[in-house]
Amino acid sequence: MKIGSIILSLLVLILLANLMYVVKETEQVIITQFGKPVGDPIDTPGLKFKLPLVQKVHRFDRRFLEWDGDPNELPTRDKRFIQVNTYARWRISDPLLYFQRLRDERGAQTRLDDILDGETRNAIAKFDVVEVVRSSNREAEQSNLVPEEQVNLDPIEYGREAVRLEILTNAQARTTDLGIEILDLQFKRINYVQDVQRKVYERMIAERRRIADRFRSEGQGEAMRIRGEKDRDLLEIQSEAYRQAEELKGDADARATEIYAAAYGRNAQTQDFYGFLKTLESYPAVFDKSSTLVLSTDGDFYRYLTDVDGR
Repeated sequence: MKIGSIILSLLVLILLANLMYVVKETEQVIITQFGKPVGDPIDTPGLKFKLPLVQKVHRFDRRFLEWDGDPNELPTRDKRFIQVNTYARWRISDPLLYFQRLRDERGAQTRLDDILDGETRNAIAKFDVVEVVRSSNREAEQSNLVPEEQVNLDPIEYGREAVRLEILTNAQARTTDLGIEILDLQFKRINYVQDVQRKVYERMIAERRRIADRFRSEGQGEAMRIRGEKDRDLLEIQSEAYRQAEELKGDADARATEIYAAAYGRNAQTQDFYGFLKTLESYPAVFDKSSTLVLSTDGDFYRYLTDVDGR
């Protein structure tokens, strides 16, 4: 008896569990009976009821969902290969149609891969690379280091935003019968492929080296000019100093001559003392300890070596 009651209670619980279900605010629900949808989609949250064991609940997200594409190497109209990486946001707009065409989110992501990647490839192939990488005809910023270097950018007619909108519009048109809506698509990254990227870097390096070589050449020219001015100024200073030194020597010799002449011409006693002094100054220059002199008695050398009386 107790076992029968327990079994009956379990059956009632199972029946109630299959009879009621809860719809969350972030969900929308499709009810199927024997695999086929019945009734309208349910998107109001709360406690709901269904036929137990016969009907099945399929839950779908009401929020914005994310699609993240893989980087692809795509050719542009001017035969340049670029690496394009995109991402998008989408939502389930018609749960019944979504369930019938795609079944679940995995099927939707696979379908979006085909649609968005295909439309991205088609759009990129219709535009030159400059239209894909640029968004406006702004003027290029000039370098402060090289003000005379003029950078001229090729004008664009459409720009990256037009490419993005074309991809989005075409993709939205292809998802109207899938029960989903693509809300937005953006470029995550656009870059050159490795071979082209290497060539771009090599060209940039060569351009920087050319500018560096020009700076070095200008620096060497300026250094030579400064050294030339320095040598010229040094020669001018040296020549001016030599001129002034020679003038000072000439003035000094003239002054000395004047002093000698004035001293010599004062009186006989002064003249005699002056002659005596100059004779003594000449002795060391004329002979040394080993010299032998033969002097005349009436010469000045002999006269100053004797006393006043001539002894």
